[in-house]
Amino acid sequence: MHESQFDPNILEKIHQLEEKFKASGQDMLSYLEGLLYADYLTYWEYINLDVLLNLQQPKTSFKDEKIFIIYHQITELYFKLIISEMEQIADQEPVSEEFFKQRLERILMYLDHLISSFAMMWKGMEREQFLKFRMSLLPSSGFQSAQYREIELMATDAFNLVALSKRTEPDFHTPSDVIFENLYWQQGAIELATGDKTLTLKNFEAKYGKMLKELIDSYRRKNIWQKFMEVDNPSKDLIELMKQFDLKANVFWPLAHYKSAVRYLQRDPVDIAATGGTNWQKYLPPRFQKVIFFPELWTEHEKEEWGKGWVVKEIFGEEIQKG
Repeated sequence: MHESQFDPNILEKIHQLEEKFKASGQDMLSYLEGLLYADYLTYWEYINLDVLLNLQQPKTSFKDEKIFIIYHQITELYFKLIISEMEQIADQEPVSEEFFKQRLERILMYLDHLISSFAMMWKGMEREQFLKFRMSLLPSSGFQSAQYREIELMATDAFNLVALSKRTEPDFHTPSDVIFENLYWQQGAIELATGDKTLTLKNFEAKYGKMLKELIDSYRRKNIWQKFMEVDNPSKDLIELMKQFDLKANVFWPLAHYKSAVRYLQRDPVDIAATGGTNWQKYLPPRFQKVIFFPELWTEHEKEEWGKGWVVKEIFGEEIQKG
């Protein structure tokens, strides 16, 4: 068959493929023959469905433990989506406002799903089952989610994540290992009785400490705040998206977690301890940690009242009085 009898579009693609494989030193005919004999791709193979559906391995016979596992796997996948968007912002040179806004809007969409999804935890499990199967999970804890720590360190200058009592000490030039040892979440995994690091924290640092310290250094000049400052004359819309990111990550998300902890762990006269030994009563409420990614975008009053109004409204069902 003469070339003129082929669809010109097909011929063009064949020539492009030939150039592609020639550049790689490979024979295009071999690739075409491989394509001829290859099986059709299926949905279940493409997303590794069988693997995905077998990743739930409960440690007990309580049925609701599977809900607990699946929910945490879902949150980790959402974290991965958020990190992907943040990487795109960080690596874009130069970053335009439109590109920045589109990625932030995606991040906010993922955070909205995360925040609303926490109902699966406090509506989807029997309290009695949870309080029993949780004892087989010691000393693991959601505290050990490295991806969420990555999101924090990719969002802001790392010194903004230092424990509130020490936040005025470090600055942009403070070594990463010094900042790491004083990050706010370190204080949430200290044994209340002895002041020592919990096994939960020790295990977490052994696995992820080196990676997170390197992340502090690699994102020192390209975290979300640093990229925001590269945008010339940012619009009110972009500023509002930045503030929404701050609120959703540092108020609404930990507050959703706190509501779940209150439902399952609050008990008079003594609250039940978290599986990782973390001090959830002081660690989760936003008003105690006052983690703010972009403090420059908020007024002094807003920073002083950070999280307070939302905690009062969500936990106690009351509107905070202004004035």
